[in-house]
Amino acid sequence: MTDLPTNPLLQTGHLPAFDTIAPEHVAPAVEHLLADASAALERAVSDEVPPDYDAISAVLDVATERLGTSWGAVAHLNHVMDTPALRAAYTESLPKISEFYTRLGADERLYAKYKAIAQAPAAAALSAPRRKALANAMRNFVLSGAELQGEAKQRFAKIQERLSELSQQYREHVLDATDAFSYYATDEEMAGVPADVREAARNAAQAEGREGHKITLQFPSYFPVMQYATDRSLREKLYTAYVTRASEFGPPERDNTAVMTELLQLRQEEAKLLGYGSYADVSLVPKMAASPAEVSGFLNDLARRARPFAERDLAELRQFAADELGLPDLKPWDTAFAGERLKQARYAFSDNEVKQYFTEPKVLDGLFRIVETVFEVQIRSDTAPVWHEHVRFFRVERQGALLAQFYLDPYARQGKQGGAWMDDVRVRWARPEGGLQTPVAHLVCNFPPPQPGKPALLTHDDVITLFHEFGHGLHLMLTQVADIGVSGLSGVEWDAVELPSQFMENFAWEWEVLQQLTAHIDTGAPLPRALFDKMIAAKNFQSGMATLRQIEFALFDMRLHHEPSAATRVQQVLDEVRQEVAVLEATPFNRSQHTFSHIFAGGYAAGYYSYKWAEVLSADAWSAFEENGVLDVETGRRLRREVLEVGGSRPAMESFKAFRGRAPTIDALLRHQGMA
Repeated sequence: MTDLPTNPLLQTGHLPAFDTIAPEHVAPAVEHLLADASAALERAVSDEVPPDYDAISAVLDVATERLGTSWGAVAHLNHVMDTPALRAAYTESLPKISEFYTRLGADERLYAKYKAIAQAPAAAALSAPRRKALANAMRNFVLSGAELQGEAKQRFAKIQERLSELSQQYREHVLDATDAFSYYATDEEMAGVPADVREAARNAAQAEGREGHKITLQFPSYFPVMQYATDRSLREKLYTAYVTRASEFGPPERDNTAVMTELLQLRQEEAKLLGYGSYADVSLVPKMAASPAEVSGFLNDLARRARPFAERDLAELRQFAADELGLPDLKPWDTAFAGERLKQARYAFSDNEVKQYFTEPKVLDGLFRIVETVFEVQIRSDTAPVWHEHVRFFRVERQGALLAQFYLDPYARQGKQGGAWMDDVRVRWARPEGGLQTPVAHLVCNFPPPQPGKPALLTHDDVITLFHEFGHGLHLMLTQVADIGVSGLSGVEWDAVELPSQFMENFAWEWEVLQQLTAHIDTGAPLPRALFDKMIAAKNFQSGMATLRQIEFALFDMRLHHEPSAATRVQQVLDEVRQEVAVLEATPFNRSQHTFSHIFAGGYAAGYYSYKWAEVLSADAWSAFEENGVLDVETGRRLRREVLEVGGSRPAMESFKAFRGRAPTIDALLRHQGMA
């Protein structure tokens, strides 16, 4: 056992010591922090602590926040630096963590104290953010089983513990299946692939003492080959490996089939215990959307509007593939390749040509300058212990005062979960013991790492991803609310959390912005206007198909969590949704649900529709900048004050109306996607 006083997970008041946290630190730290938090819970529900918001917070929130911060550091490392030893330590402690938070959320003694606070005459005098935090807490007690009794309560607790185990298994299976595959392609097989991608693949093979080009299922390695390789059999081989990850087509120990079934059955059982018809009903209680029927209606309406555009997209792609590429039978492993060739033919540019202008240092510098201008802050380099040499750390200030800090972990690597995300290290909080705690964010992406002696190159899609995650980061970092339950993203309806992130994506399509973001890797020249005009012309290329793809995911998710029998017919539900929505036929062996981590190992269960729902809000919000100027400081100030700074302290619709002066409409979204 490690010495507790020197355990980095028990150092308080500082940023996590990511460079010294080791697997052997996890168990003793978790035991110690859980004991503290359990003792704090007992004290908080005793007569010693009155039914007073501040009094309870001073005892309980201090202990649980410390536990959450330390466990968050472990969970983060498990996502970005997975090793067998760390995974074992994480998995061993996960049930104990889950058990404590389940017990805390369902404690009827604590619930009674909060009820007493809510019913006391003094409740009316609480600040608006605090009243919202209190109302959320009351709702969450009910959703966490605080009103359940006896066997039902015990069963509910068991379900929570098992759900956390299953989500972790699902995530591990995806990571392991992704990392397990590699293919060493010959020079001939790599024909058509851009030189920088070939060089990176060759370097990866040489680092292992192998011949050829190492291709993995990490997206920066996989996708450019699918876009550019002229070797159809190579594309088919990679596509097949990609869409069958973590399924019955691979090793049984990495198959997510049974995991999905059990997860869905347990979620359904949890809903029944709480008195709801389905897990989707439970999921929507704290969201903007009122019912599964409202969500399905919204998605089906959008699908109806998008379908003619998607059918036209596909007809054009098939015609081009047959006439120009000798592919009369377009297959799923051909679509990215044919799509890229059609785009080049129609708009006379390629994604690879554009990528040469987006060097990572220039993009970051441009992004920071835009944020500094529009939101009236300054971003500076800072220092902190990090988990990998590629990770950087920054601080956000206003007039010299620290607002927030963030880590940036930009590149893909083995042992790192795919995709991109923002997470909090800690939130803004006026601590009960005194002092203002400033927020700290993780911004994690999976871009291709730089090759020796060169900066990393980003595709335009990568740039959009970076802006997206930074939008989430701004929501956390610019909050001015200091109540822990409604600060930053805390308490924001899940179907509104994508508003700032999707809003920020729009900057990456503006000429005056791209001039600041671009410098050609060889010449240093900014993006030429002629190339930008081609990008704009191509902006909504295949947007109908892309929209239907997102609707397919969202309807599949909602049906899985709303229909009682869906748990045992996951593939059938997906097939039915595809039949109803998709224009492009999937291969019979496609198992995309086996890697759909958003809903099985993330927070999006019965919530994937949030992307499209919030896109209505974000497109409408952006139209205010279109009206006043994309770098207009006054509009930025209004967005900051009415949306970003208020966090979850009031309903998202109130915040949107305060910014826009009216309710949102779908018009801007349809116009932005060329479907007006």
